[in-house]
Amino acid sequence: MSGAGQLPLGVAILSILIGIFGLFVLLLGLVLLFASAGVALGGVGLGSVFGATGTVAGIIVAIIGLVTLAVAVGLWNREMWALVLAILVLLVYGVVDFASGSWFGLAIVVLLLVYLVVVSRYFD
Repeated sequence: MSGAGQLPLGVAILSILIGIFGLFVLLLGLVLLFASAGVALGGVGLGSVFGATGTVAGIIVAIIGLVTLAVAVGLWNREMWALVLAILVLLVYGVVDFASGSWFGLAIVVLLLVYLVVVSRYFD
């Protein structure tokens, strides 16, 4: 790595929190997937309620969890693609917070965006 130094503390904290969130999203997707697929395998599960839609939703949520975990690892390793993806996701959250009038959430998103732009020199 040709980075400009060690991992900034804020990026380390963000990557850990994003990793924990990604793990929970992955587990939620797997639970939804297996619960929905239970009926297809002859067991009792949520498949009677969600059907094939639950299975597809479980796959999508599990993929989102895997991508989130990958971003956490990428931030930890100071990868530029992870920084760009994190900034894009924060921009989407900012638009949603602005549209919903959630000013506190928008303030947090703006602070995170400013912080990530400031520490971007540490990324390869």
